[in-house]
Amino acid sequence: MKRSLLCLTLLAAFAAHAKLPAPPAPTEEAKAKAAEAAAKTAWAAKVDAYKLCVSMDKAASNYFKTAASTGKSVNPATAGAPACTDPGAFAYVAPKPAEAAGAHSPAATAVSPPSTQAPAGATTPAKK
Repeated sequence: MKRSLLCLTLLAAFAAHAKLPAPPAPTEEAKAKAAEAAAKTAWAAKVDAYKLCVSMDKAASNYFKTAASTGKSVNPATAGAPACTDPGAFAYVAPKPAEAAGAHSPAATAVSPPSTQAPAGATTPAKK
């Protein structure tokens, strides 16, 4: 009984130390899908915030209406509250890759030398 328990413990210890292979690097398609999913999640959060804002406005207007009918004096503080903004329909535009966005150097070859005449390693004289 003790031997089998010891064997199982050792087996579990060796299994815990086993290394799993590293996952493969994500492809461009997987990165694009992840970016779209993140954008969709952010949009869903904006929609949820909009729905919450609308429901709070509806509840507040209902409260002020019933408070006025019962004779309570209530000062509505709507002057500082921002209006609810509808985020609209989900629209995702995939960003262009750096090569297509023109982020690299121009395609034209340099025709003239740089504008300075001093070599790169030359020191400038100190001002007096």
